[in-house]
Amino acid sequence: MINRSIYHELVGWKKESGRKPLLIRGARQVGKSYIVEEFGKTEFSNHISVNFERNPEYKEIFTSFNPIDIIEKISLFTGKQIQFGKTLLFLDEIQECPEAITALRYFYEEMPELHIIGAGSLLEFALKTKGFKMPVGRIQYLYMQPLGFSEFLNAFGENTLNEYISRYENLQEIPENLHNKLIELVRKYFVVGGMPAVVNEYISSRDIIKCQRIQRSIIDTYTDDFGKYSSRSKLPFLQKVFYASASMVGEKFVYAKVDKQIKSRELKEAVELLETAGILTRIKRTNGAGIPLEANVKSGFFKMLFLDVGLLHNISGIKGESIVAKDLATIFNGAVAEQFTGQELLVSQNPYRKPSLFYWAREAKNSNAEVDYLLEYQGDIIPVEVKSGTSGRMKSMIMFMNQFDSEKGLKISQSQYSENDKIISLPFYGISALFN
Repeated sequence: MINRSIYHELVGWKKESGRKPLLIRGARQVGKSYIVEEFGKTEFSNHISVNFERNPEYKEIFTSFNPIDIIEKISLFTGKQIQFGKTLLFLDEIQECPEAITALRYFYEEMPELHIIGAGSLLEFALKTKGFKMPVGRIQYLYMQPLGFSEFLNAFGENTLNEYISRYENLQEIPENLHNKLIELVRKYFVVGGMPAVVNEYISSRDIIKCQRIQRSIIDTYTDDFGKYSSRSKLPFLQKVFYASASMVGEKFVYAKVDKQIKSRELKEAVELLETAGILTRIKRTNGAGIPLEANVKSGFFKMLFLDVGLLHNISGIKGESIVAKDLATIFNGAVAEQFTGQELLVSQNPYRKPSLFYWAREAKNSNAEVDYLLEYQGDIIPVEVKSGTSGRMKSMIMFMNQFDSEKGLKISQSQYSENDKIISLPFYGISALFN
């Protein structure tokens, strides 16, 4: 079993006295069902999995919202007894039965002693369905991402190394040979990525060709899903945005770059659908004037982050470039390093809140400037630039820091840790330590 950080959140949830039913949200194949199954096997005397996609007859159980009736029928259907405090009830592919999501409210109100979790590959679309009544305040959300670099290290058995670099103060004294080892592990993560099935394959076989086949299969699964959440007439728009987004990572998203012949209205809808599916994450442009960053977003301007850096490699066909590049920040015109940094910033956020990313840009005649990411950190706004280890210029960051009187700025690169005035240079592998 790959040690996922979300597992510890599940253990904490199990012990809570005011526990609510849990809905795990995240893109297809990030490991939601697997981690819940492992949690049920390890932490409970028994667990019952109800998969509405595999067994649609289970939907008949939820014609009533009475928790007592529901668990009686589940016991009859599955032949398993439900014991409060000892049984985990897992409602998988729950989007296939919206009534089951609604029923969670009544489990919270009338049967809080039962441990119950729901998850689904296209859950987000069920939650947005017109007329669906969300049991607001009665359920707890938990957001799941692909493996971050920290989890990747643990999967490779580098637990001691991971523990060491997770402490921020240790980053300042890492010897060069250990730094070089970590950068090579980052390079490996760039190519393999954080999709659990791909990581498992690489751990067992060390065969990157097999990993690429699994990545391709995941990509095909995503494109096959398009028909499940859009009409046939919209499929070409989804296809075009899906592949074009991979080529525009690190750039302002421009609809005309997708296809000049298609109306932006059609492409905008496709972008929103892919965001809902969790395949794309919008990096919102904000003016940086204050916290919360969300309050000053310019909705018409955004960049896009792909779900996973390994899938980005596969779609873009840049594996060779990553293997031979001396400076990781230059691969694919810097897009891969920005993708990696964005993923690390996402997995470092509170898993009980929907994660968000922001950037800053100023477009003026003969004076354009852009900062890759902005962070809200302990009441301050911190600009983050992803740059070449040796020659990255910091004009935009310095401009931002002067304009908004920033206390600190972060430069992310493959260089070792250093501090120069207000700017901290942080190696790729040190991003998660910042949040610890």
